[in-house]
Amino acid sequence: MTLWWIIFGIFIFAMLALDLGVFNRKAHVIKMKEALLWTSGWITLACLFGAGVYYFYGHSKALEFFTAYIIEYSLSIDNLFVFLLIFRFFNVPPAYEHKALFWGILLALITRAAFIFAGVALINKFHWIMYLFGAFLIFTGIKMALNKETEVHPEKNIAIKMLRYIIPVTKEFQEARFFTIENGKRFATPMLAVLLALETTDILFAVDSIPAVLAISRDPFIIYTSNVFAILGLRSLFFAISGLMKLFHLLHYGLSAILSFVGVKMLIADFFHVPVGISLIVISSVLVISIVASIIWPDTKFEDIPNITVKD
Repeated sequence: MTLWWIIFGIFIFAMLALDLGVFNRKAHVIKMKEALLWTSGWITLACLFGAGVYYFYGHSKALEFFTAYIIEYSLSIDNLFVFLLIFRFFNVPPAYEHKALFWGILLALITRAAFIFAGVALINKFHWIMYLFGAFLIFTGIKMALNKETEVHPEKNIAIKMLRYIIPVTKEFQEARFFTIENGKRFATPMLAVLLALETTDILFAVDSIPAVLAISRDPFIIYTSNVFAILGLRSLFFAISGLMKLFHLLHYGLSAILSFVGVKMLIADFFHVPVGISLIVISSVLVISIVASIIWPDTKFEDIPNITVKD
C-alpha cells in the first residue's frame, strides 16, 4: 500500500505542476470550453482510478471509492457558491481566480489528509465517536434544509483579521502576487486574504464531508484519493458552472438528504449494515433528482445567485 501512496502522490504532483507551470502559466480568464475540458478530464481520471481500484482491490473497494467520490463531489458543489461570493467580496479580477483556487485547493489537500487520518484513528480507537459523527451529520442535514440562505462574512474571518494584524495589506491587487514591496516595506496583497478565506471555508466544509465519507469507508487511501479527485475537479467545475449556479437552487435539499442518510447509516451501523452498493444508488439518485428538479422548477425569485447573501 505504501507504494500506491507514493505513486498517487507523484501523479498528483505531476498534474498540478503541468496545470500551473504549463497550461496556466500566464494568468487568464478561464472560458467555459476550457473549464469543461478540465472538468471532464478530472472525472475521467477519477473513473480510471476507480477502475484500477476494482482491478487491484476488488468490487467492494471500488464501490467505496466511487461512493465516497460522489459524496465529496456533491458536497463540494455547495462550496462553489461560497467561493464565488468570496471572489465578489474581494472584487477578484477573473484572470486571478484560477491562481487563488489552485493554491487554496493545494492547501486543502494537506488539511484534508490531516482530517482523514485523524478521523480514522479516532473511530478505530474510540468507536463511540461514530455515533457522534452520525448525530452531527443528521443535525447538519436538517440545518441545511431549514436554512435557505448561506451567509458569508469574510470581514469577520479570524484568519484575515490576524493577517491584517501581522502584516499590512494593500488595497489594490498587485497582479496575482500574494506579497509586494512598497517603499522598502513588505505588504500582503488582497490575494493572500482571498487565499485565507478560501482555505478556512474549505476547512469548515471538511467538518461535514469527512465524517460523511467515513461512513462509507475506513480505508485512508480510499477516502483520501476520492477526496483528492473530487476537490481537484471542483476547481475546474467552478469555472464551468459559476454563471449557471442559479439552476441548482434545490441542490441544498438533496445535500441535506444525503447528509441525513449517511448520518443514519452511521448510527445504525452496529445493528444493521447498509451495503455500499445501496448507499451509492441512494446518494446518486438523490443528487440527480435534486438537480433535475432544480431545472424543471427554476427559481425565478432571484436574478443572480439565489439563496446566498453577502453581509458587509
